[in-house]
Amino acid sequence: MRASVGDRIIVEGTRPGAARRDGEVVALHHDDGSPPYDVRWSDTGRVSECFPGPDARIHHYTGPGTQDRPHLSRG
Repeated sequence: MRASVGDRIIVEGTRPGAARRDGEVVALHHDDGSPPYDVRWSDTGRVSECFPGPDARIHHYTGPGTQDRPHLSRG
């Protein structure tokens, strides 16, 4: 799994009734974009360090001036 600042991370709930979480990657710990990431969660606005598991995926930011690349990736 690779991410860049500005990408969205989506974590699916792993238990019945568990909510999906999503947030924006605001900082990387490694130059190659590998985890962990600092994520600002949309439900709380708080920033925490995230070690994504197999239930997580990255939605890559494709805004002005970015190159085309896959929109979703899984770890």
